[in-house]
Amino acid sequence: MGAHRAKNIAFLPLSLLLGIAPASFAAEPSLAELWAIVEQQQVQIAALSEELAATRATITTTVDKVALTEERLSITADYLERVAETTPRQRTQIGGYGELHYNNIDADDASGDLEQIDLHRFVTFISHEFSDRIRFFSEVEIEHSLVKDTADGSNDGEVEIEQAYIEFDLNDNHYVKTGLFLVPVGILNETHEPPSFYGVERNNVENIIIPSTWWEAGAGVGGHYANGVSWDFAVHSGLEMPVSGANSYRVRSGRQKVSNANANDLAYTLRLKYTGVPGLELAGSYHYQSDPSQTSGDGLDDGSLLSLHAVLQRGGFSLRALWSQWNFDGSAVSLAGSDEQTGWYIEPSFRLNRGASDWGFYTRYEDLDGARTRDQFDQWELGVNYWPTDNVVLKIDYRERDHARSAENGRDFSAFDLGVGYQF
Repeated sequence: MGAHRAKNIAFLPLSLLLGIAPASFAAEPSLAELWAIVEQQQVQIAALSEELAATRATITTTVDKVALTEERLSITADYLERVAETTPRQRTQIGGYGELHYNNIDADDASGDLEQIDLHRFVTFISHEFSDRIRFFSEVEIEHSLVKDTADGSNDGEVEIEQAYIEFDLNDNHYVKTGLFLVPVGILNETHEPPSFYGVERNNVENIIIPSTWWEAGAGVGGHYANGVSWDFAVHSGLEMPVSGANSYRVRSGRQKVSNANANDLAYTLRLKYTGVPGLELAGSYHYQSDPSQTSGDGLDDGSLLSLHAVLQRGGFSLRALWSQWNFDGSAVSLAGSDEQTGWYIEPSFRLNRGASDWGFYTRYEDLDGARTRDQFDQWELGVNYWPTDNVVLKIDYRERDHARSAENGRDFSAFDLGVGYQF
């Protein structure tokens, strides 16, 4: 009995290793059973070895595929880079804007009453990017729908090229441009698409004092910086103001529109602008021409324009304010009382900012003292803009004009206007 117990104790380590219960719990395995267990474990070990070898082969294949893919991507990137370096960029864009107006004017002098519908403007933009640094801009406009050759020139329609210039980037902050471009002055002269402003008609100050839309031909240079400061300076063709007749010394009548323009006397324009505070724009422009009539000895010497404006945007509330004044030297222009021509306006507005479609409400007060007595008035205006979608606007407004300071009281009127405009 003691010998049998000793035999069980000796067998215990082997039984634990093989997972066999000791004799105290189960019968002793035979030699054949032990051999069968060993063979079974060898089969399992062989199977595991095969799986390990297959896994290693799969990993090796995957690594090879990743390396091949990386090599192909590198080759493709090199090829695309070479193509980009040798193929010129061709980026041409087309856009435009237009506006249709209905005016119902009730004048104090009944002969001035007017009801009319006018496709005031139809404009097409074409721009082209030659490279990262060089680009072209153009704008072609048809006014009043129809252009017709009439013997007396009485047709209202016009076809005009308002922009056609090439711009070169000197670096990230500076540029030069040359060609036919909009003069950098005022709020509307460079940005005058109908969805961007209130009122069916553009404000009078930036029509009579600043003769928008005002373009000239020449060359300009400018810079813009991260702190919100920018500047523009241009040397360009100038005005050729009439010195006699009904429109004498009227600035707007002096625009040559770069049509065989008289270039005896060039003009210079400088603008400084600050937009470093979100929602705020402050700007001032100075324009000078030593002879705005292009003819010496006619009693009109040099002329200069100073224009200041501010645009404030806080949530839905917006405020625009602009002041502009011409000063002319010369005996004849002083005698005519046209040596100083001034205008200013203030325009508060509120936009609901509802998203896809939106409403805006505004009022505007203008005060003008132009060369002609008919251009000496003040005007109140209020109205509504409705944007059914971005870049499309419907407009309605009411205006009252008063010529109390001039001999043009018969030109006083009230008006009701409707308009539709778009840009793309």
